[in-house]
Parts: sequence; C-alpha cells; structure tokens
Amino acid sequence: MKPCAVIFDLDGTLINSLGDIADTMNHILAINNLPVHEEDQYRYFIGDGLQNLIIRSLPEDYRSDKFVSEMHRAYGVEYRKRCLFKTRPYPGIVTMLETLSMKGIKMAVLSNKSDEFTRYMVSELFPDNFFSAVMGSRNDTPRKPDPAGALMLAKQCEIEPACCLFIGDSNIDMRTGTNAGMLPVGVLWGFRTEQELRDGGAGSIVTHPGEIMSFFP
Repeated sequence: MKPCAVIFDLDGTLINSLGDIADTMNHILAINNLPVHEEDQYRYFIGDGLQNLIIRSLPEDYRSDKFVSEMHRAYGVEYRKRCLFKTRPYPGIVTMLETLSMKGIKMAVLSNKSDEFTRYMVSELFPDNFFSAVMGSRNDTPRKPDPAGALMLAKQCEIEPACCLFIGDSNIDMRTGTNAGMLPVGVLWGFRTEQELRDGGAGSIVTHPGEIMSFFP
C-alpha cells in the first residue's frame, strides 16, 4: 500500500534532546553524591521510559523502588527547568515537516517520554502545528514497542496502519512499527546504531531527513 502518513518518534528522531536529558540526570545524581555519566552513555540509557533511564543511571545498590521513585520525582522537577536549554530539532527536520505538510501527508508523534513533556516540547519546538496527533507515555496506554499507541494515533488520523511509516532511531521504534503493521523506517542521525535498527526490523534506513521525501514522490 502506498504510504500516506507518518508517525515519528520524538527524542533522537525529530529532536536532539540528549544534552538536556544527560545534564538533568547528572545533576540529580551529583546532588545525591552518586557517580555521573558521560553524555554519550545516555544514548543507551534512554528510549523506553524514564523509569528505565533512572535505573540504568544508578549504581546497582541504589536501585530500590523507594529510591528510584524519589529520583523519578526529582528528575521531573529538574527536567521541567532544563528541557529546552539545549534541545533543538535536528538539521533538516523542519524543512522536511514543511514539505510533508504541503503534500497533505498526515503526521503524528509517539514517544515513551511522559505525555506532559512530549506535548509541551512538541508545541514549543514545532509551533507551526504540523501534527494531527501527539502522544507520550500515559498510564492508560502501554509504551512502545507495544503497538497500542501507534494504532490509536492511526485511528485518530483516520488512516490505515498499512499505509503509515513509523520513523524512529531505535530498535524499540522498529519493533513498534512492525507490531502495528506499519513500515518501520530507521534514522541514522539519532541515538542508536544502524546495526541496532536493522536487528530491530527496519524496513528502510535513511541518513538525512530529506530522504524521507522519497516515500512520498
């Protein structure tokens, strides 16, 4: 079926948020006298929700449910201050979104970032309202790679899953696209490697946002 719509992952796909995420986590680690991490390490800590980011960032003997919950609350407070300090759309993203919009391609965003932060950051970084629907992690919907969120967005956009691209930078995104019956497309400007994307089931790989236009001639 000819593609007619796109669902995008957010972090590592539309926006480079690595610096603000790393700075936030390192700040709350430091004030608890815990070791911090190089920014690049966070590429492999993020992608499947804040809880897992925190657990991976902590030393093993600090991973009790109580302490993780405390760090979760502290992260939310600090990230609210920092989330737009460094975070910006990747080069070429806005032009690509403008072109898709002019072609009448329906677009949505699905992230494992909290729904609150997902909606806020999309509205701040993409004020031209490119997206028909935006969804982050919510208590009533399983996170990626479960297909529930992707299928919900497809229904909201009134499109068949089979005509939708699912574009992201991780194996979680590739598995989500596959599980939802969409075409998973991996991007190489994000946080993870080409090998991870291929192992995750990427149907196609793109190296620059402009290449996404080839799916909509």
